[in-house]
Amino acid sequence: MNADTTGSHVVVVGGGIAGLAAALRLVGAGHRVTLLEADDRLGGKLLAGEIAGAPVDLGAESLLARRPEAVALARAVGLGDRLQAPATTTAAVWSRGELIPMPKGHVMGVPGDGQAVDGLLSEEGVRRIARDRELPPTEIGDDIAIGAYVADRMGHEVVDRLVEPLLGGVYAGDAYRISMKAAVPALFEAARRHPTLTAAVHAVQQAGAAVPADAAGAATGLGGSVFLGVEGGVGTLPAAVAAAVRAAGGEILTRTPVTALRRTGPDGWEVVAGDRVLAADAVVLATPAGPAAALLAEHAPAASAELAEIAYASMALITLAFRRADMPALSGSGFLVPPVDGHTIKASTFSSRKWRWVADGAPDLFVLRTSVGRHGEEEQVHREDADLVAASLKDLAAATGLAARPVATTVTRWTGGLPQYPVGHLARVARLREAVSALPGLRVAGAAYDGVGIPACVASAHRAADEITGEIAGETIATSKRTDPGAGHSS
Repeated sequence: MNADTTGSHVVVVGGGIAGLAAALRLVGAGHRVTLLEADDRLGGKLLAGEIAGAPVDLGAESLLARRPEAVALARAVGLGDRLQAPATTTAAVWSRGELIPMPKGHVMGVPGDGQAVDGLLSEEGVRRIARDRELPPTEIGDDIAIGAYVADRMGHEVVDRLVEPLLGGVYAGDAYRISMKAAVPALFEAARRHPTLTAAVHAVQQAGAAVPADAAGAATGLGGSVFLGVEGGVGTLPAAVAAAVRAAGGEILTRTPVTALRRTGPDGWEVVAGDRVLAADAVVLATPAGPAAALLAEHAPAASAELAEIAYASMALITLAFRRADMPALSGSGFLVPPVDGHTIKASTFSSRKWRWVADGAPDLFVLRTSVGRHGEEEQVHREDADLVAASLKDLAAATGLAARPVATTVTRWTGGLPQYPVGHLARVARLREAVSALPGLRVAGAAYDGVGIPACVASAHRAADEITGEIAGETIATSKRTDPGAGHSS
């Protein structure tokens, strides 16, 4: 490949936040960039909208602020002055018919002691936690399901009432199948070093306490907030990134599905998109696993097979607007719902309480949303809109006493929206990246690999873009060495 990056052409396939972030990184490195998106809009699961005139997010609503990538991206594309911390971070768990304040002193729902979850768990459940200190160490190996591990150490009630609803909000998955190494890596590493889960939780907590909240939030300029929103919605981020890509000379095409990749000699590619064929020095696949598997089937069958094994969960967001005068008193930012209780919704966010920009945008309205759908529950997501609204109102009435009728509703479905991270997921990702990196000028990025959150997607995009840039410039990058295919990977 030409060491002069000025004239190199990189095609990015996929216009979600990972593809957009990759395109911006690449155009900033001096490449000529074309981004192709099959849909008629950009942004993937980031979608800004409105309900009854009130601005809302109809997809992802917040950025994890203690990872730098998403906040830095927002600042880089001119949204820094619109970053906003939540107005309230207190939440509840709707368990056994009661709204119970979210316990403190836990790591993704795993408590440091029974006292932390007193009131949420039964007396027997609290006593069971203490048995962790008496049990012999558990052999964790290369990976383990977080639900199974925590249940063995502290009992099923901790998993069912706290770990499951917390992880369900992130992955829409089953805690008894989700990889601890992928989902809670700090706890996984601590659990390998300590004889009990209690000791591991304390180690993670102490490591976090070693970084003061003001220092942790210094990069954002917004204190120590764990999450940040964007005034007008996180869904405005994709358009801002796309505008920056275009301003730097990049080309972005929507309604342009890619149907095939072709090799052209040892270093080049052709990207087939309908009746167009684009010549490229390199390609970044920033699509979900299924489309990526199809495009790689001929060139990297091993990677394609690994990608085909990645399952996805679907979910629906039901956004409801009420007259504020009709609302009961609601506190906090919302509540989580343990699936073991058998309700339809898995969470509710009180958007008008959580985000000042929502409240300010419609002061006479109260906007909230519920979410429905976990892995294996496709039938829930595909119910009629009216059924999902009715089920949400039924559960909201039972949880909060809400009797008002909404003035407007909207249902947003994210079919196949959330990749699942079962035990062994990171090893799978390492294998497929190894197979992909054997092909010059090809990389993958997105939620299917290193994390489903926005910062993780941006990080994977930057990794792919930087490796492409280094390869085109003739640099040797550890993660793409042919002589040591496993270099740079964790497994």
